Amino acid sequence: MKGSSESSSRGLNNTSGVSEFCTDGSKSLSHIDYVRSLLGSHKEANLGGLDDDSIVRALECEDVSLRQWLDNPDRSVDAFECFHVFRQIVEIVNAAHSQGIVVHNVRPSCFVMSSFNHVSFIESASCSDSGSDEDATTKSREIGSSRQEEILSERRSKQQEEVKKQPFPMKQILAMEMSWYTSHEEDNGSLCNCASDIYRLGVLLFELFCPVSSREEKSRTMSSLRHRVLPPQILLNWPKEASFCLWLLHPEPSCRPSMSELLQSEFINEPRENLEEREAAMELRDRIEEQELLLEFLFLIQQRKQEAADKLQDTISLLSSDIDQVVKRQLVLQQKGRDVRSFLASRKRIRQGAETTAAEEENDDNSIDEESKLDDTLESTLLESSRLMRNLKKLESVYFATRYRQIKAATAAEKPLARYYSALSCNGRSSEKSSMSQPSKDPINDSRQGRWIDPFLEGLCKYLSFSKLRVKADLKQGDLLNSSNLVCAIGFDRDGEFFATAGVNKKIKIFECESIIKDGRDIHYPVVELASRSKLSGICWNSYIKSQVASSNFEGVVQVWDVARNQLVTEMKEHEKRVWSIDYSSADPTLLASGSDDGSVKLWSINQGVSIGTIKTKANICCVQFPSETGRSLAFGSADHKVYYYDLRNPKLPLCTMIGHHKTVSYVRFVDSSTLVSSSTDNTLKLWDLSMSISGINETPLHSFMGHTNVKNFVGLSVSDGYIATGSETNEVFVYHKAFPMPVLSYKFKTIDPVSELEVDDASQFISSVCWRGQSSTLVAANSTGNIKILEMV
Repeated sequence: MKGSSESSSRGLNNTSGVSEFCTDGSKSLSHIDYVRSLLGSHKEANLGGLDDDSIVRALECEDVSLRQWLDNPDRSVDAFECFHVFRQIVEIVNAAHSQGIVVHNVRPSCFVMSSFNHVSFIESASCSDSGSDEDATTKSREIGSSRQEEILSERRSKQQEEVKKQPFPMKQILAMEMSWYTSHEEDNGSLCNCASDIYRLGVLLFELFCPVSSREEKSRTMSSLRHRVLPPQILLNWPKEASFCLWLLHPEPSCRPSMSELLQSEFINEPRENLEEREAAMELRDRIEEQELLLEFLFLIQQRKQEAADKLQDTISLLSSDIDQVVKRQLVLQQKGRDVRSFLASRKRIRQGAETTAAEEENDDNSIDEESKLDDTLESTLLESSRLMRNLKKLESVYFATRYRQIKAATAAEKPLARYYSALSCNGRSSEKSSMSQPSKDPINDSRQGRWIDPFLEGLCKYLSFSKLRVKADLKQGDLLNSSNLVCAIGFDRDGEFFATAGVNKKIKIFECESIIKDGRDIHYPVVELASRSKLSGICWNSYIKSQVASSNFEGVVQVWDVARNQLVTEMKEHEKRVWSIDYSSADPTLLASGSDDGSVKLWSINQGVSIGTIKTKANICCVQFPSETGRSLAFGSADHKVYYYDLRNPKLPLCTMIGHHKTVSYVRFVDSSTLVSSSTDNTLKLWDLSMSISGINETPLHSFMGHTNVKNFVGLSVSDGYIATGSETNEVFVYHKAFPMPVLSYKFKTIDPVSELEVDDASQFISSVCWRGQSSTLVAANSTGNIKILEMV
C-alpha cells in the first residue's frame, strides 16, 4: 500500500522514541510493531499484539492536536521543547521506513501531543489523503470498532469547537497544509516515497522554530518556504536549525538526506546538555509538586484534627466545670437535709422528752421505711434512664446549646465592664485596686455560671416525668355518622369546667368535662348547643366573663355568644374573607383580635361591636394570639411563612419578625411573656425568644420541634406549663416540652369502622384540634372525623 493512506483513524503512543527489545533478543511490542499495524503493514502476523482496548485508551487521552499547538498565537519557541517534539516524529517516521512503509501523512494535523509533550500519531479523516474506498473499508475492519468511531467522532467535534476559538480557521488551514507538505516531485506527478517524508519533516521543523501570529503572514511564509526562502528571524535566531531545514527541503529528492543520514547527522546527535537534564528536572519538579501536594493535604488534616481536639478539650473542661457545680449543689442540699433532720429531731426530743426504747425502735423502723422509699425513687429514676439513653444525642445537643448561649451572654455582659476597668487603668488609678475589684474574665468560673442548672434540670425532670398518654374518656356523639364532623377548634373556659368544640357542622357544642370523664355513657350530649349560619373555623372563651365565647366562621364573620342564655350577643362583619382565628385578651377581656384570609388583623371592642384597629398585611393571616400578661401586644402567623409580633400602640411596623419556617404558619401560642411557639405546615414547631431579635428580625429559633407530620392541614396547637401539644396527619397527638426538640409522648387515635366496630387503617384521618385543660396534665383532642378524646399524661 505504498504511496497511499488509510481513511480510518489509528493511534500510536511514542513515549521514548526508541524500540523496546526483550533480553533474549526477540522483539517485544515495539514501535516497529505499532507502526506496521497502525500504518498498514502487509504482515498481518504483527497485528496480534495490538488490541482495540489499547487503541481506545490512546484515543481517550486528553491531548491536543499538534496543528493547534503550533498555531497557538501565544506560543514562544523553546529550542529544547521543539527539538524534543521533532525527534519523536523522526523516530515514528523511521520506524515506518525501516519496514518499507511511506508514512505520507507527516503533517501536524496527523499528530497529537499529550502530557510532557509526548507525541502520538493519529491519522484523522479530516487530514488524510484520498485513498480507495476498499482500502478504507479494509483498514476500518482491521482495527476499527463502533467504540473507536464514537471516540473519534467526539474528538473531532471537540477539536472543531476549540478550533473555532483560534485565529486560524482549521478547515482552511488543513486545506493549505496539504499543499505546504506536498513535495516537489509529488507536484510533478511522481509517487510519494521516503524522500517525500523527509521533505515533510523539513516543513515541520520550520513550523516548530518559526511561529507566526496571523493567517496572512502564515500563508506568505509558507509560500516562500516552497522556494526555500526563509524569514530573517529564523536565520538570525536559529541558524543551525535553518541550515538543517534547507537540507531537508531540497527540491531534488536525491539531494535530501536519507533517514539513516538524518539520524546520524550532527544536528540530531549534537550534544544538548540541557535536554535530558531538562526532562529530568521537569520530572523532579513534578515529583516535588506531588510531595508538596501530599504535604499540604496532611497539614490540612492535621489542622482540622487539631481544631477538633481543641474543641473537644474545651468541651471536656466545660463538662468538668459543670460537674463540679452540680456536685457542690448536691453537697449543699445534703447538708441542708441533715440540718433539717437534726433540727426536727431536737424539737421532737424537747417536746416529748425522753423517748422509750419502743419509740426509738419505731423511729428506726420509720427511718428504714424512708430509706426504702428513697431506694424506690432511685429505681424509678433508673427506669426512666432508658428513655434518657434513647434520646441522649438530642439531650446532649440541647445541653451544649444552652451552655454556649449562657457563656456567650456572660461574655457579652462582661465586655462593658472590661472596658470600664480598662478606662480606669488608663486614667492612672491604682491597677492593683482595679485588679482586685475586677471580676473574673472567664465566664466559666463566674459565680453566675450555675444559672443554667435550674432551667435545664427543670426541663429534664419534666421530660422524664410522664411515660404515656392515657385515655380518660372517649366522647361519643349522637351524630357520629355525619360526614361533616371535622372539629376545627376546641377551647376550655376560664375554670377548666366546660369545653367547647366548633367545626364544619356549623355548631358550637359545650360539654362538661368532669361529667364526661365520670359517666361511662354510650353517647354524650352537649349541655349547650349553638347554631351558626356558616362553617366555624375558630373559638375562644372570655377569660373574665365565664359564659361568653367568641367564634369565627368561613364567611368572615366574628360572633360573640352568651352560653348561659344560649343566644348570640353581637355579630361583626368587617372582614372580607374567611376568618381563621380569634383570641380574647386575658389582660383586657373586652378586647378581641381576629385574623383573616383578606390579609388583615382586626382588633374589636365587644362593648362597641366594631373594630377599633386594623393591621394590614400582604398575605393571609392564619392565627392570632395575645400574651397573657398584656393586651398591648399581639402575635400572628401568616401565609408568607413568617411570625409577626406587634406593639399595638405602634401598629405601623412589627416589633419583631420571626423568619425560619418554609411554609404557612398555622398557629402561634405564647409559652410565657417573652417566648412563643409557632406551628407550620413544614412539619415543624419552632420556639422563639422575643428578646433575641436583632433590628426587629429573629432568624434563630431556640428549638425546632420535629417528630409529627404536618404538610397540609391545620392540626391544632396548645401550650400548658411548658408542655406543647400538637396534632399530626398520622392521626396522632404529640406532646413536646419547651426544653427539648423531640417528642415527650404521643398517642395514636384508633380508627373504628362504625358498622363492623373493627379497627381499620384510614390514612385520610388526621388530628384537627388539641387543647390543654388549663395548667393540668389533661388535654382534649379531636380528629377529622369528629372523634374526641380526653387524654391525660401519666
